[in-house]
Amino acid sequence: MKDNQPLLESYKLEDLTLNNRVVMAPMTRNRADNSESVPTDLHVEYYKQRSGAGLIITEGSQISERAVGYINTPGIYTDAQAEAWKKVTNAVHEEGGKIFIQLWHCGRMSHPKFHDGEKPLAPSAVNPNAQSFTKDGFEDTVEPKAMSLVEIKETVQEFKKAAQKAKDAGFDGVEIHSSNGYLIHQFFNKNSNKRTDEYGGSIQNRARFFFEVIDAINEVWEETKIGVRLNPSLNEVFGIIATEESIPTFDYIIEKLNAYNLAYLHLSEPFTDVSEIDYLVSEIAKHYRPIYKGTLMINAGFDQEKGNNVIKEGNADLVSFAKLFISNPDLPNRFEKNADLAKWDEDTFYTPGSKGYTDYPKLKEETVNK
Repeated sequence: MKDNQPLLESYKLEDLTLNNRVVMAPMTRNRADNSESVPTDLHVEYYKQRSGAGLIITEGSQISERAVGYINTPGIYTDAQAEAWKKVTNAVHEEGGKIFIQLWHCGRMSHPKFHDGEKPLAPSAVNPNAQSFTKDGFEDTVEPKAMSLVEIKETVQEFKKAAQKAKDAGFDGVEIHSSNGYLIHQFFNKNSNKRTDEYGGSIQNRARFFFEVIDAINEVWEETKIGVRLNPSLNEVFGIIATEESIPTFDYIIEKLNAYNLAYLHLSEPFTDVSEIDYLVSEIAKHYRPIYKGTLMINAGFDQEKGNNVIKEGNADLVSFAKLFISNPDLPNRFEKNADLAKWDEDTFYTPGSKGYTDYPKLKEETVNK
Protein backbone atom coordinates (compact mmCIF):
# COMPACT_ATOMS: atom_id res chain seq x y z
CA MET A 1 0.00 0.00 0.00
CA LYS A 2 2.95 2.33 0.50
CA ASP A 3 3.76 2.10 -3.19
CA ASN A 4 0.65 3.97 -4.34
CA GLN A 5 0.60 6.54 -1.56
CA PRO A 6 2.89 9.52 -2.20
CA LEU A 7 2.32 10.60 1.41
CA LEU A 8 4.27 7.57 2.59
CA GLU A 9 7.31 8.11 0.38
CA SER A 10 10.49 9.40 2.00
CA TYR A 11 11.64 12.94 1.25
CA LYS A 12 15.00 14.69 1.50
CA LEU A 13 15.32 18.13 3.01
CA GLU A 14 18.97 18.53 2.00
CA ASP A 15 20.83 16.36 4.56
CA LEU A 16 17.65 15.61 6.54
CA THR A 17 15.74 12.55 5.34
CA LEU A 18 12.06 12.42 6.28
CA ASN A 19 10.62 8.91 6.56
CA ASN A 20 7.37 10.07 4.94
CA ARG A 21 5.66 13.23 3.73
CA VAL A 22 3.05 13.32 6.51
CA VAL A 23 3.94 16.37 8.60
CA MET A 24 2.49 17.18 12.00
CA ALA A 25 1.32 20.78 11.76
CA PRO A 26 1.98 23.28 14.57
CA MET A 27 -0.97 23.41 16.98
CA THR A 28 -1.44 25.49 20.10
CA ARG A 29 -2.50 23.14 22.92
CA ASN A 30 -2.03 25.30 26.07
CA ARG A 31 -0.39 22.61 28.21
CA ALA A 32 2.56 24.66 29.52
CA ASP A 33 0.59 25.47 32.67
CA ASN A 34 3.41 26.84 34.79
CA SER A 35 4.78 30.28 35.60
CA GLU A 36 7.90 29.89 33.45
CA SER A 37 6.24 28.83 30.15
CA VAL A 38 8.29 25.64 30.26
CA PRO A 39 7.31 22.44 28.42
CA THR A 40 6.46 19.58 30.78
CA ASP A 41 6.68 15.79 30.78
CA LEU A 42 3.29 15.81 29.05
CA HIS A 43 4.89 17.58 26.09
CA VAL A 44 7.60 14.92 25.98
CA GLU A 45 5.02 12.14 25.80
CA TYR A 46 2.76 14.00 23.35
CA TYR A 47 5.46 14.59 20.77
CA LYS A 48 7.09 11.20 21.31
CA GLN A 49 3.77 9.52 20.51
CA ARG A 50 3.70 11.34 17.17
CA SER A 51 7.30 10.63 16.15
CA GLY A 52 6.11 8.58 13.18
CA ALA A 53 5.43 11.82 11.33
CA GLY A 54 7.95 12.55 8.61
CA LEU A 55 8.42 15.87 10.39
CA ILE A 56 6.92 17.33 13.55
CA ILE A 57 6.50 21.09 13.76
CA THR A 58 5.86 22.07 17.36
CA GLU A 59 3.19 24.40 18.62
CA GLY A 60 4.05 28.07 18.31
CA SER A 61 6.60 28.95 21.00
CA GLN A 62 7.08 32.57 21.96
CA ILE A 63 10.48 34.13 21.31
CA SER A 64 10.34 36.49 24.32
CA GLU A 65 8.08 37.65 27.12
CA ARG A 66 6.86 40.42 24.83
CA ALA A 67 5.78 37.81 22.28
CA VAL A 68 3.23 36.03 24.51
CA GLY A 69 -0.40 36.19 23.44
CA TYR A 70 -2.15 33.20 24.97
CA ILE A 71 -2.16 31.48 28.33
CA ASN A 72 -0.10 28.32 28.98
CA THR A 73 1.94 28.44 25.78
CA PRO A 74 5.62 27.39 25.91
CA GLY A 75 8.52 29.69 25.18
CA ILE A 76 11.99 29.28 23.71
CA TYR A 77 13.87 32.25 25.18
CA THR A 78 15.21 31.01 28.54
CA ASP A 79 17.71 28.33 29.48
CA ALA A 80 15.00 26.50 31.45
CA GLN A 81 12.74 26.39 28.41
CA ALA A 82 15.57 25.13 26.19
CA GLU A 83 16.43 22.39 28.69
CA ALA A 84 12.80 21.31 28.84
CA TRP A 85 12.51 21.26 25.06
CA LYS A 86 15.69 19.16 24.93
CA LYS A 87 13.77 16.35 26.63
CA VAL A 88 11.22 16.58 23.82
CA THR A 89 13.76 16.53 21.01
CA ASN A 90 15.65 13.65 22.62
CA ALA A 91 12.46 11.61 22.90
CA VAL A 92 11.51 12.27 19.28
CA HIS A 93 15.00 11.48 18.00
CA GLU A 94 15.12 8.25 19.99
CA GLU A 95 12.02 7.16 18.06
CA GLY A 96 13.65 8.06 14.74
CA GLY A 97 11.63 11.25 14.25
CA LYS A 98 12.54 14.77 13.09
CA ILE A 99 11.31 17.94 14.80
CA PHE A 100 11.31 21.69 14.07
CA ILE A 101 10.12 24.33 16.52
CA GLN A 102 7.80 27.13 15.42
CA LEU A 103 9.03 30.58 16.50
CA TRP A 104 6.11 32.81 17.44
CA HIS A 105 5.37 36.45 18.24
CA CYS A 106 1.70 37.27 18.69
CA GLY A 107 2.01 41.02 18.27
CA ARG A 108 -1.37 42.76 18.61
CA MET A 109 -3.18 39.43 19.12
CA SER A 110 -2.00 39.60 22.73
CA HIS A 111 -3.44 41.37 25.80
CA PRO A 112 -2.06 43.75 28.47
CA LYS A 113 -2.54 41.02 31.08
CA PHE A 114 0.53 39.29 29.63
CA HIS A 115 2.65 42.46 29.75
CA ASP A 116 2.19 43.93 33.23
CA GLY A 117 -0.60 46.13 31.96
CA GLU A 118 1.39 47.51 29.01
CA LYS A 119 -0.07 47.40 25.52
CA PRO A 120 1.19 44.61 23.24
CA LEU A 121 3.53 45.54 20.40
CA ALA A 122 2.40 45.76 16.77
CA PRO A 123 3.39 47.51 13.54
CA SER A 124 0.71 50.15 14.13
CA ALA A 125 -1.82 51.11 16.78
CA VAL A 126 -4.72 49.26 15.14
CA ASN A 127 -6.94 47.01 17.26
CA PRO A 128 -7.54 43.65 15.52
CA ASN A 129 -10.94 43.44 17.26
CA ALA A 130 -10.26 39.81 18.07
CA GLN A 131 -9.77 37.87 21.31
CA SER A 132 -6.82 36.72 23.36
CA PHE A 133 -6.94 33.66 25.63
CA THR A 134 -5.98 34.85 29.14
CA LYS A 135 -6.20 33.31 32.62
CA ASP A 136 -9.69 34.79 32.80
CA GLY A 137 -10.82 33.24 29.53
CA PHE A 138 -11.13 34.81 26.08
CA GLU A 139 -10.90 38.58 26.30
CA ASP A 140 -11.19 41.33 23.72
CA THR A 141 -7.97 42.68 22.29
CA VAL A 142 -6.99 46.33 22.78
CA GLU A 143 -5.35 48.98 20.66
CA PRO A 144 -1.67 47.92 20.59
CA LYS A 145 1.46 50.06 20.79
CA ALA A 146 3.06 50.94 17.47
CA MET A 147 6.61 49.60 17.58
CA SER A 148 9.46 52.06 17.51
CA LEU A 149 12.38 51.42 15.17
CA VAL A 150 14.38 50.36 18.21
CA GLU A 151 11.69 47.86 19.21
CA ILE A 152 11.62 46.44 15.68
CA LYS A 153 15.37 45.87 15.74
CA GLU A 154 15.14 44.38 19.24
CA THR A 155 12.42 41.99 18.07
CA VAL A 156 14.54 40.82 15.14
CA GLN A 157 17.27 40.00 17.66
CA GLU A 158 14.74 38.18 19.87
CA PHE A 159 13.97 35.90 16.93
CA LYS A 160 17.70 35.26 16.51
CA LYS A 161 18.23 34.53 20.22
CA ALA A 162 15.24 32.17 20.27
CA ALA A 163 16.65 30.39 17.21
CA GLN A 164 19.90 29.87 19.11
CA LYS A 165 17.96 28.47 22.09
CA ALA A 166 16.23 26.10 19.67
CA LYS A 167 19.60 24.90 18.42
CA ASP A 168 20.76 24.43 22.03
CA ALA A 169 17.61 22.35 22.64
CA GLY A 170 18.48 19.93 19.84
CA PHE A 171 15.84 20.79 17.27
CA ASP A 172 16.44 19.82 13.66
CA GLY A 173 15.40 23.26 12.48
CA VAL A 174 12.99 26.15 13.02
CA GLU A 175 9.82 27.41 11.39
CA ILE A 176 9.13 31.16 11.40
CA HIS A 177 5.46 31.82 12.17
CA SER A 178 4.68 34.50 9.60
CA SER A 179 1.03 33.57 9.33
CA ASN A 180 -2.46 33.66 10.83
CA GLY A 181 -2.56 37.31 11.85
CA TYR A 182 0.43 37.30 14.19
CA LEU A 183 3.21 39.89 14.29
CA ILE A 184 4.95 39.24 10.97
CA HIS A 185 1.63 38.88 9.15
CA GLN A 186 0.56 42.17 10.73
CA PHE A 187 3.48 43.85 8.97
CA PHE A 188 2.37 42.40 5.60
CA ASN A 189 -1.22 43.64 5.73
CA LYS A 190 -1.86 47.31 4.94
CA ASN A 191 -4.90 47.43 7.25
CA SER A 192 -2.76 46.47 10.25
CA ASN A 193 0.39 48.26 9.05
CA LYS A 194 -0.14 52.01 8.71
CA ARG A 195 3.52 52.92 9.06
CA THR A 196 5.12 55.65 6.94
CA ASP A 197 8.76 54.67 7.55
CA GLU A 198 10.85 51.95 5.88
CA TYR A 199 8.58 49.25 7.36
CA GLY A 200 5.33 50.57 5.88
CA GLY A 201 3.74 51.83 2.70
CA SER A 202 5.00 49.77 -0.22
CA ILE A 203 4.80 45.99 -0.42
CA GLN A 204 8.58 45.83 -0.27
CA ASN A 205 8.65 47.91 2.92
CA ARG A 206 5.90 45.87 4.60
CA ALA A 207 7.86 42.68 3.86
CA ARG A 208 11.14 44.14 5.16
CA PHE A 209 10.74 42.98 8.78
CA PHE A 210 10.08 39.40 7.65
CA PHE A 211 13.26 39.20 5.58
CA GLU A 212 15.28 40.80 8.36
CA VAL A 213 14.06 38.04 10.66
CA ILE A 214 15.08 35.35 8.17
CA ASP A 215 18.51 36.90 7.73
CA ALA A 216 19.02 37.16 11.49
CA ILE A 217 18.05 33.53 12.06
CA ASN A 218 20.34 32.56 9.19
CA GLU A 219 23.23 33.77 11.34
CA VAL A 220 22.39 30.89 13.70
CA TRP A 221 20.92 28.24 11.39
CA GLU A 222 21.83 27.44 7.82
CA GLU A 223 19.05 28.24 5.38
CA THR A 224 18.24 24.57 4.81
CA LYS A 225 17.13 24.31 8.45
CA ILE A 226 14.74 27.29 8.28
CA GLY A 227 11.11 26.92 7.25
CA VAL A 228 8.53 29.70 6.95
CA ARG A 229 4.77 29.60 7.23
CA LEU A 230 2.44 31.94 5.33
CA ASN A 231 -1.32 32.24 4.92
CA PRO A 232 -1.94 34.23 1.72
CA SER A 233 -5.76 34.00 1.73
CA LEU A 234 -6.53 34.81 5.36
CA ASN A 235 -9.56 37.08 5.59
CA GLU A 236 -11.70 38.17 8.55
CA VAL A 237 -9.87 35.71 10.79
CA PHE A 238 -7.29 36.60 13.48
CA GLY A 239 -7.96 40.28 12.84
CA ILE A 240 -6.70 40.28 9.23
CA ILE A 241 -8.81 41.92 6.54
CA ALA A 242 -7.63 41.07 3.04
CA THR A 243 -7.14 43.85 0.50
CA GLU A 244 -6.54 44.26 -3.22
CA GLU A 245 -2.82 44.09 -2.39
CA SER A 246 -3.02 40.68 -0.71
CA ILE A 247 -2.14 38.64 -3.81
CA PRO A 248 0.61 41.01 -5.03
CA THR A 249 2.08 41.08 -1.50
CA PHE A 250 2.37 37.31 -1.18
CA ASP A 251 3.43 36.89 -4.82
CA TYR A 252 6.30 39.28 -4.10
CA ILE A 253 7.26 37.58 -0.82
CA ILE A 254 7.15 34.05 -2.20
CA GLU A 255 9.04 34.96 -5.37
CA LYS A 256 11.72 36.63 -3.24
CA LEU A 257 11.99 33.49 -1.07
CA ASN A 258 13.44 31.72 -4.10
CA ALA A 259 16.68 33.56 -3.38
CA TYR A 260 16.97 31.50 -0.18
CA ASN A 261 17.62 27.78 0.04
CA LEU A 262 15.02 27.23 2.76
CA ALA A 263 13.98 23.91 4.27
CA TYR A 264 10.45 24.53 3.03
CA LEU A 265 7.66 27.02 2.45
CA HIS A 266 4.57 26.08 4.48
CA LEU A 267 1.33 27.47 3.03
CA SER A 268 -2.27 27.25 4.21
CA GLU A 269 -5.26 26.83 1.96
CA PRO A 270 -8.06 29.32 2.81
CA PHE A 271 -9.68 28.86 6.22
CA THR A 272 -12.93 30.31 4.87
CA ASP A 273 -14.63 30.42 1.48
CA VAL A 274 -12.87 33.12 -0.55
CA SER A 275 -14.02 31.99 -3.98
CA GLU A 276 -16.21 35.07 -4.41
CA ILE A 277 -13.47 37.51 -3.38
CA ASP A 278 -11.69 38.77 -6.51
CA TYR A 279 -8.48 39.74 -4.76
CA LEU A 280 -7.83 36.44 -2.97
CA VAL A 281 -6.49 33.12 -4.26
CA SER A 282 -8.84 30.22 -3.56
CA GLU A 283 -6.40 27.43 -4.54
CA ILE A 284 -3.15 28.23 -2.82
CA ALA A 285 -1.06 25.18 -3.77
CA LYS A 286 -1.96 25.43 -7.46
CA HIS A 287 -1.22 29.16 -7.52
CA TYR A 288 2.11 29.11 -5.72
CA ARG A 289 3.62 25.83 -6.96
CA PRO A 290 4.72 27.44 -10.25
CA ILE A 291 6.09 30.49 -8.39
CA TYR A 292 8.04 28.79 -5.60
CA LYS A 293 10.95 26.58 -6.68
CA GLY A 294 11.81 24.95 -3.35
CA THR A 295 10.06 22.43 -1.13
CA LEU A 296 6.38 23.33 -0.77
CA MET A 297 4.33 22.13 2.19
CA ILE A 298 0.54 22.60 2.16
CA ASN A 299 -1.96 22.61 5.02
CA ALA A 300 -5.65 23.01 5.90
CA GLY A 301 -8.51 20.70 5.06
CA PHE A 302 -6.49 17.71 3.88
CA ASP A 303 -7.32 14.07 4.52
CA GLN A 304 -5.50 10.96 3.30
CA GLU A 305 -6.98 11.05 -0.21
CA LYS A 306 -6.56 14.78 -0.75
CA GLY A 307 -3.03 14.66 0.67
CA ASN A 308 -1.97 11.90 -1.70
CA ASN A 309 -3.57 13.70 -4.64
CA VAL A 310 -1.95 17.09 -4.06
CA ILE A 311 1.48 15.44 -4.10
CA LYS A 312 0.60 13.20 -7.04
CA GLU A 313 -0.56 16.24 -9.03
CA GLY A 314 2.76 17.96 -8.34
CA ASN A 315 1.25 20.86 -6.40
CA ALA A 316 3.04 20.13 -3.12
CA ASP A 317 5.90 18.04 -1.77
CA LEU A 318 4.73 17.67 1.83
CA VAL A 319 1.32 17.85 3.54
CA SER A 320 0.82 18.93 7.14
CA PHE A 321 -2.08 17.61 9.20
CA ALA A 322 -3.37 19.16 12.41
CA LYS A 323 -6.54 17.79 14.03
CA LEU A 324 -5.99 14.32 12.56
CA PHE A 325 -2.69 14.18 14.46
CA ILE A 326 -4.39 15.15 17.71
CA SER A 327 -6.59 12.05 17.80
CA ASN A 328 -4.35 9.75 15.72
CA PRO A 329 -0.83 9.86 17.16
CA ASP A 330 0.24 7.17 14.67
CA LEU A 331 -1.34 8.85 11.64
CA PRO A 332 1.17 7.67 8.99
CA ASN A 333 0.74 4.08 10.18
CA ARG A 334 -3.03 4.40 9.89
CA PHE A 335 -2.63 5.79 6.38
CA GLU A 336 -0.41 2.84 5.46
CA LYS A 337 -2.98 0.36 6.72
CA ASN A 338 -5.94 2.37 5.38
CA ALA A 339 -7.33 2.08 8.90
CA ASP A 340 -10.20 3.98 10.45
CA LEU A 341 -9.27 7.33 11.98
CA ALA A 342 -10.21 8.29 15.52
CA LYS A 343 -12.31 11.42 16.11
CA TRP A 344 -10.91 14.33 18.08
CA ASP A 345 -12.52 15.99 21.09
CA GLU A 346 -12.63 19.77 20.56
CA ASP A 347 -13.52 20.34 24.21
CA THR A 348 -9.98 19.29 25.20
CA PHE A 349 -8.00 21.20 22.57
CA TYR A 350 -6.90 23.94 24.99
CA THR A 351 -7.45 22.45 28.44
CA PRO A 352 -4.74 21.41 30.92
CA GLY A 353 -3.83 17.80 31.61
CA SER A 354 -3.50 14.56 29.68
CA LYS A 355 -7.15 14.20 28.68
CA GLY A 356 -7.47 14.78 24.95
CA TYR A 357 -3.71 15.22 24.74
CA THR A 358 -1.75 12.04 25.42
CA ASP A 359 -4.60 9.56 25.96
CA TYR A 360 -5.52 8.86 22.33
CA PRO A 361 -4.49 5.24 21.65
CA LYS A 362 -2.38 4.03 18.77
CA LEU A 363 -3.73 1.48 16.32
CA LYS A 364 -3.76 -2.09 17.60
CA GLU A 365 -1.59 -4.35 15.49
CA GLU A 366 -4.40 -6.80 14.89
CA THR A 367 -6.63 -4.13 13.33
CA VAL A 368 -7.89 -5.30 9.94
CA ASN A 369 -7.54 -2.96 6.95
CA LYS A 370 -10.66 -1.31 5.67
